[in-house]
Amino acid sequence: MKSFKVKLILVFSIVLLVFFIGMSIYTPYMNIEETVEGVIANHTLEAAKSIATSIDLETYERFLNAPTRDEDYWAMRSYLNDAREKLGALYVYTLKIDNPTLSTTLIVGFPKNNEDLNDFPIGEYCTVPEEQVEKAYYKGTSFVTGVIEDERYGNYLTVGTPILNEEGEIISYLGIDISTDTLNDIKGTALQDNIYLLAFSGILIIIAIVCVVLLQNWYQKEVAQEVDSTESTYQKEIKTLIASVSSLRHDYINHIQVIHGLLNIGETEQASKYVSSLFKDVQVVESIKLSLDHPGLAILLQTKKLASQNHQIDMDITVDSNPFDKIKTIDLINILSNIIDNAIEATIELPEEERKIAVCCKADESYYTFYIKNTGQKILDNDDIFKQGYSTKTVEPERIRGQGLFIVNETVKKYNGAITLDTISEKETIAIVKIPIK
Repeated sequence: MKSFKVKLILVFSIVLLVFFIGMSIYTPYMNIEETVEGVIANHTLEAAKSIATSIDLETYERFLNAPTRDEDYWAMRSYLNDAREKLGALYVYTLKIDNPTLSTTLIVGFPKNNEDLNDFPIGEYCTVPEEQVEKAYYKGTSFVTGVIEDERYGNYLTVGTPILNEEGEIISYLGIDISTDTLNDIKGTALQDNIYLLAFSGILIIIAIVCVVLLQNWYQKEVAQEVDSTESTYQKEIKTLIASVSSLRHDYINHIQVIHGLLNIGETEQASKYVSSLFKDVQVVESIKLSLDHPGLAILLQTKKLASQNHQIDMDITVDSNPFDKIKTIDLINILSNIIDNAIEATIELPEEERKIAVCCKADESYYTFYIKNTGQKILDNDDIFKQGYSTKTVEPERIRGQGLFIVNETVKKYNGAITLDTISEKETIAIVKIPIK
């Protein structure tokens, strides 16, 4: 089932990739087509306006008064044919628009055909769509059609503009047909000129998708590492807590056995004194509870204090009333846990009466500052102390050492902070961590 899901995701990703690449090429292609059609239509319309204003109005108006194939007709037809040849248009002609639905041709610019003197008859219905005819009839404005499919004359695009007399009145319309072959040739040239741009757009889409995939994989790996690190840290602290509780349980079983034995032999006074001393120990355990704004920090310090008590270490804890929320919980625990563990290891080498650790967490407007002071052997000045694998302890084959201070240093550097380790007396050491809040 899992394999099927992976394959499905893979196929879906490939389909999306192909789709986006296709769209990245198709969209510019359509834009080029529309742009080419628009440019040609506008250019042709300007040409139509120029031809309309250059018409010999006297000759044309005489023709309009008596629309027959006379000298005026052939003179105008020759003029329109010259314009057609210069433009490379399919047809150049004049139109009569006297109703909102249909238009008729008057004079079509084309060479005279002696074999068929009745070619392009006057008054033949024109294929200009009703929408453009209506616009011309009611508004008297220029028009541009879409591509018209005509079985007789082929496929073409038509533009039209009014022909005005000396008084500025519309007396007719001038139309120009541009063959789709001409449009396609120009589109092909434009597409050929832009083929590299289209290919580049496709490549950019591929690069963008690859980058997204790589970033997603990187993010997933980072999240997995964070989860592993968090789980490892909390597992370590939970094991410490369980070990401390087990130790306490073992100790109190022994204490109960002693009390039971004293009572059996009738030493009630000794049993009472023994219970009183145990009560003091219970009060010490109760004092471990810390009321802090940071739950993770509270649990960590409670665990470490309980562990210290099991090793007969006097641990003093001072924490400012601050949530310490500018540091990730996992990072804060990594820093304090490793330093306190090192302090406990160093302290238990001393006699019980000399075992002391002080933990202080302070916060002001600019810095979080953490002090961990402990009794123990003097630390030698050594630049390698924060390097991975370095340890002053005897290396045991089954235990990896030299990771704690390295982890602390790397975590502190992530927040642009600093850590220092100093020996303040022959048997007292202090670790100071400062992390800027902003």
